[in-house]
Amino acid sequence: MRRALALLVAATTSLVLVAFLVPLALLIRSTTADQAVSGAAGRASALTPVVATSGGETVELALAAAQADTDQPFTVFYPDGSSVGAPAERSDAVDLAATRGESLVAEADGGRVVLVAVGLPEGTAVIQTFVAATDLADGVVRTWLVLAALGAGLVALGVLVADRLARNLVRPVVEASQVSHRLAAGDLDARVVPGGPDEIREVAAGLNHLADRIGGMLREEREAVADLSHRLRTPLTVLRLEAEALPEGDRSGRIVESVDALERAVTQVINDARSRSDQAAGGGASCDAAEVMADRVAFWAVLAEDTDRRVDAAVAPGPLPVRVAAADLAAAVDALLGNVFAHTPDGTAFQVRLERREDGGARVVVADAGRGFTGADVDRGASRAASTGLGLDIARRVAQSSGGAFATGGSAMGGAEVILDLGGLRRPLGPR
Repeated sequence: MRRALALLVAATTSLVLVAFLVPLALLIRSTTADQAVSGAAGRASALTPVVATSGGETVELALAAAQADTDQPFTVFYPDGSSVGAPAERSDAVDLAATRGESLVAEADGGRVVLVAVGLPEGTAVIQTFVAATDLADGVVRTWLVLAALGAGLVALGVLVADRLARNLVRPVVEASQVSHRLAAGDLDARVVPGGPDEIREVAAGLNHLADRIGGMLREEREAVADLSHRLRTPLTVLRLEAEALPEGDRSGRIVESVDALERAVTQVINDARSRSDQAAGGGASCDAAEVMADRVAFWAVLAEDTDRRVDAAVAPGPLPVRVAAADLAAAVDALLGNVFAHTPDGTAFQVRLERREDGGARVVVADAGRGFTGADVDRGASRAASTGLGLDIARRVAQSSGGAFATGGSAMGGAEVILDLGGLRRPLGPR
C-alpha cells in the first residue's frame, strides 16, 4: 500500500510538473531568442545616426567598433548597390526592407538576420546584422537542466512526504493484521492499539470487540463442556458400583475396565475444556503412535471376538513419534473403530494398519468389509444411525492438527476406508 501511494503521488506530481515545466521551457527558449534579436536590433539602430550623417571611413570605423563589442557582423547596404562593413550578399530581405523603408527580422541559415532601414536623401540604406543560433539559445539548456533538477527534487520530496503519510496510515493496518493472525493462532489476549485515521480506529475497535466476544464464547463453551462432563461423574460412579457388584469373571472385569476408560475420557474432557492449550491445536503434544495403536487394537480386539468379527491388525514397531497427544490419537482411533462396530453388522471383518511414513510421522488406516461410505456419511454431524455423527470429524481434526491429512474412500475389502496421515516430530521422543 505504501508503494502504491508513493507511485500515485509520483505520477500525479510528474504530470503536474510536466504540464507546468514544458510550457515554461518553451517560453524561456522563445524569450531568450527574442532578447538576442532585440539586443542585435538595438545595436544596429545605434548605428543609424552615423550611417545617416556620415559616409566612407567613418561608417566603416563605427561598424568595426560595433562588431568588436558583440562579435556580430554588421553590413550597410546603400541604395546604389554598394556596401560597407562585413562582406555579405544583398538578399531579398535587404531589398524588401529598402523598398518598404521598415526594419524587419528574417530567418537565415544558422540564425536570424536583423535589418534596420535608414532613410537617406538618395534612398533607403539598410543596416544588417546576423544573430547566430547559438546566441539565440544562449543559456537555454542550462536553464532547462535547472528546471529538470527542480522538478526531480519536487517529485522526490512529494514521494517522501507521501511515504511518511502512507507509513502512518499503513502501520495501524499492519498491526491489526498481525493481531488477527495472533488471534487465529490461539493468542486470545492479543489486542490492537487504535491509531491512524478514524476509519482504521473503528476497524481496530471492532477487531478488539470481536476478540473479546470470541474469548467470552470460548470460556462459556469450555465451562459448559466441563459442567456437562462433570454431571456424568454421578452415573459413572453408579455404573462402577454396579459393575463391581457383579460376580467376578472375565465379563465383569472387562466392564470395570470399560468404566475406568470412560471415566478417564470424561476426566480428560474436563481438563481439556478448562485448559486453553486446546486452542493451540495440539502444537506441542506428542506421543508414540505404535504404543497407542497397540493398546487400542488390543482393546477393540476383545469386542471383535464377542461379535464374531475377524480383525487384521498390522502395527509398525515403535517408537513412532507423531505430533498428537496420546489421548487425542486414542480418541480418533476409538471413533473410527466405534464407527465400524456401530455401522456394520456383526461378523463384518475389519482391518487396522499403522505404517511409518517416509517423510516422517505415521499413517493410520482403518478399513472394513461393510457397505462403504455415502456422500452424507463424511459430513460433520451427519449420521445414519443413533450417533452424533462427529466421529469422522474428530479423526479429521486430529490429523490436521498434527500437520497431516485426512481421507476417506473405498477399501480393498469392499467397504469403507479411512486414512489418517499424522505429522512427525523433528526429533525423536525422549525416554519415558
